[in-house]
Amino acid sequence: MVRVPFRAAADRVRHRLTRFTRPKSAARTTARTPGDLTGSAPKPYVRALSMLAVVVIGAWLGLLAVGSIRTPVGPMDTNMTLRPSLTGGSKINVSPLGALELDSHIAPLRLDVDVDRLDPVRSQALVNQPERFSGLQDEVTRDVAAGTRELAVRSCVAVISGATALGLVVYRRPRRALAAGGLALTLLAASGVSAYATWNPKSVLEPKFSGLLSSAPSLVGDARSIVTEFDIYQQELARLVTNVTRLYDATSTLPVYQPDPGTIRALHVSDIHLNPAAWHIIASLVKQYEIDVIIDSGDTMDHGSAAENGFLDPIRDLGAPYVWVRGNHDSMVTQAYLEKFRNVRVLDDGRTVNVAGLRIAGTGDAQFTPDRSKPVGGKAAAELEGMRLATSLRDQEQAGTPVDIAVAHDPNTARQTDGTVPLVLAGHLHNRINEQLKGGTRLKVEGSTGGGGLRAVQNDKPEKVRASVLYLDRSTRRLQAWDEITLGGLGLTTAEVSRHLPEENLKKDAPSSPSPTPSPTRSPARPTPSP
Repeated sequence: MVRVPFRAAADRVRHRLTRFTRPKSAARTTARTPGDLTGSAPKPYVRALSMLAVVVIGAWLGLLAVGSIRTPVGPMDTNMTLRPSLTGGSKINVSPLGALELDSHIAPLRLDVDVDRLDPVRSQALVNQPERFSGLQDEVTRDVAAGTRELAVRSCVAVISGATALGLVVYRRPRRALAAGGLALTLLAASGVSAYATWNPKSVLEPKFSGLLSSAPSLVGDARSIVTEFDIYQQELARLVTNVTRLYDATSTLPVYQPDPGTIRALHVSDIHLNPAAWHIIASLVKQYEIDVIIDSGDTMDHGSAAENGFLDPIRDLGAPYVWVRGNHDSMVTQAYLEKFRNVRVLDDGRTVNVAGLRIAGTGDAQFTPDRSKPVGGKAAAELEGMRLATSLRDQEQAGTPVDIAVAHDPNTARQTDGTVPLVLAGHLHNRINEQLKGGTRLKVEGSTGGGGLRAVQNDKPEKVRASVLYLDRSTRRLQAWDEITLGGLGLTTAEVSRHLPEENLKKDAPSSPSPTPSPTRSPARPTPSP
C-alpha cells in the first residue's frame, strides 16, 4: 500500500519532465505510454540542464540524509557536516554560547562543526592535569584530520547515492542513473579541489564571533601571535579548543582577555550624536578590554549648543584618558567645555599630546554644520585643513618627536596626512573604512558609536553601533591587530566581534613602515589610566 503513492508520484515527475524536454510538435504527433521517454529527443542543452538539476538535488538530499559524522575533537564531541553554500567557509557552533565563522575556503560547500557536548572524562583530565594542554594541539590536529577524512568518504557515498537514486526514480534507466551518480562525484571532486586551492589556514586568526562568544575575542589568542607558518594554524586551533574547554568549565563567566602586558589598547569611537547609551557601551569596553586610551574622532554632539554640554559629563568616569577632536556637529562651545575635564585631551590645529605611551596629534573639523546642511567650503576646506595637519606632523618629525597616531573627523582631512604618520583615524561617514594609503599611512574610519544618534529613529532600519579596539606594540607603537565591535541599533540586541590583522603582519619579512624610527625616550612600563 505504501509503494502505490510513491510510484504514482514518480510517474508524475517523469511525465512533467517529458513534457518539458520534448518539442511541442513531437508532443502532438507521438503517442506516449506511461513511463515512455523514447519520443523525439529533446534539445541537448535541455537534457543537460535536466540532468544537472537531478544531480544537484539528489546530491543535496544525500548530504542532508547521511552527509555528517560524529567525531571527538580533543575533549569535545562534535558533529561535522558538509552543506551546500554559495560562499564556502566554515562555521563552528558552540551552543548555547554562539558561533564562530571562518573564511577558510571558497567552494560551493560549507563545513559546519557543531560542538554537542564536553566529554566529562576527557575534560576533567585536562582540568586536573593542566600540563596536558601543551600537547593538546597535536591531539586536536589528529582528531580534525581523521574526522575530515571520514567526512570526505561519507560525503562521497552520500552524494553518489543521492544522485543515483533520484536519477533512477526520474529516468528509470540504470545507465542514466549511474551517469547522474558519476557527475555528482565529479562535482564533489571539483568542489574539493576548489576548497584545497583556496584553503586559508590564517582564517582562524580573523574569526567572526556572534552570540555570547562576541564577548570573548581572546579565544583566538594574543594579538601579537602573528606569523605565517602553517603550524600556527594548529596552535591557534588548539588554543581555541583550550579556551572553549575552560569556558565550559567556568559555566557562568567568559574567560578574561589577557593580552601581552606591553600591548597598548586604544578604543576608537566616533559620531556618538547625543546617544546616552554610547557611554554605557564605552565604559563596558574600557573595563572588558582594559583600555589605555579612548580616541574620539568627533561629532559627539548634535547641535553643539551649550544646553547639550551636560551630556558630556559621563566622560569623567569612563576610567581612561579621552582624546577628542571636534566634528562638524561640535562647536567651539563644546570644545571649551571639554577642555575643563582633567582626563580629556582636546586636539586642534595640529596639537600633539603624549598619552598612554602614544604620541597623538589632531585637528578639529573645518566646518560647523549642526543643521546637517552642505558645508560652505566642502571637500576643499577639509583637504586644506588636512594639509595644515600634515605640515604640523612633518615639523614634529624634524624635531625628533614623530607622531604615532593622527586624528581628524573628516576622512578628506585625514587622507592629506599620507606618508607623515603610520596611522590616521577619522569618522563622519557612519561607516567603517580600512585603507592602506599610497604613502604607507593606514587610514581607519570608524562607524557611529551612537548608532547615528537619536535621529536614527527617523531611519527605516536601526543604524548599528560601531567601535574598534586597536592593539599597538609598545616598543614600536605600530598597529598589531584590531577588533571591530558591532552592536545592533535601537531595539536590537545582536553583538558581533571580528578580529583583523594588518596585511604586513601576515607576511614573512614584511618591509618596515616608512614612518620614522620611534624615540628611545619612551618608557616601556604600562601606564596607569588617568582618573
